[in-house]
Amino acid sequence: MTTHGNIDTDVKSPALADEARAKVNLTLRVLGRRADGYHDLASLVVFADCADRLTLEAGAELGLATSGPGGGECGATSDNLVLKATRLLIERVPDLQVGVFALDKRLPVAAGIGGGSADAAAALRLLARLNALGLDDPRIMEAARLTGADVPVCLASQSSVMTGIGEQLSSVRVPKMPCVMVNPRVAVATVEVFTALGLRKGEILTDVTDVVRSRKWPTEESSVEEWLKALGHAANDLEAPAIKIQPVVGDVLSALRNLTGVRLVRMSGSGATCFALFDSDAEAQTAGQMLQSSRPQWWVHAGTLG
Repeated sequence: MTTHGNIDTDVKSPALADEARAKVNLTLRVLGRRADGYHDLASLVVFADCADRLTLEAGAELGLATSGPGGGECGATSDNLVLKATRLLIERVPDLQVGVFALDKRLPVAAGIGGGSADAAAALRLLARLNALGLDDPRIMEAARLTGADVPVCLASQSSVMTGIGEQLSSVRVPKMPCVMVNPRVAVATVEVFTALGLRKGEILTDVTDVVRSRKWPTEESSVEEWLKALGHAANDLEAPAIKIQPVVGDVLSALRNLTGVRLVRMSGSGATCFALFDSDAEAQTAGQMLQSSRPQWWVHAGTLG
C-alpha cells in the first residue's frame, strides 16, 4: 500500500453488483432431437421480478462465495456456472481481469427458472463492465452459449422468442403480467425430463420455421387479454414428463388452478417451478399469501412477469 502523508492512494474499488433475474418459459415447444443429442426448442421467455444477487470484487485470484437461503444448495463451488462462464471467457480474452464473486442465492435450484444460468449471465455482465467489453462482444456471446442453453437469453434478460438449442433469439415486447410463482422445493434434473420425453436422436417432430411462421404473437400495443388468449393456445411440452418424474409438479399445478382470479397456469422450463397469471397485482398478491399460508414448505413468489 502506498501512502503520501495522510492520503491513501491505494483505495480499493467498490464491488460491482448485478441481479440475476429468474427466467420463465411462458411457452415451450420441443421440435425434435438432433443427431448430436441436443433438442431443438421454441420458447417464449420472459423474466420475473425475483432474482439472485451477484457481486464481483476485482482481484488477482478467481473465487466464489455463496450465501442466502439457497446458498447451501448450490453444490460444489467448482461446478458452479458462475465460475464455468468466467473460465470460458478467460480462455477467449487475454489478460481478463477477474476477482472474487459473492452470490446471494435466493432462487430455488434445479427449478426450471434458469437460476444458475441467470447467475452465469450476471457474471459475464460484471466481467464485461470490469473489462470494458460490450455484451455483444462475440467472445462473451460464445462463452454464454458454451456455459448453458439458457445463458444467452439470460444475458440480456429481456423477453424473447428462443429457438434452436437456446442460441437463436428474437426480441419480443410482452406486457407486464401479475403472477404467482411456486416451487415445491424439489429439484428436477433437466436431463431426466428430456430423457423421459423419449425422443430418439434425429427424430423431428416439427420444423422450427413452421412454428415461427404459424405462431404470431400479439404486438406490444396488444392488451393483456389478447396475450392471455394467445398463450392459452400454447403449452409446455415438458410438463407431462416432469410430472412423471416428480408427481408433486402436478400438485403444484392443481393448487395454482384453484386460486381465485387465476387466468393461466403452466410449468416453466423443465420444472418444478410453475406459475399462474392474474389480471391484477392485488389478485396475485392475495393468491400468493393464501398459498404460502396453506403450503409453508413451498417457495412462493407473488410479483410480475414481463
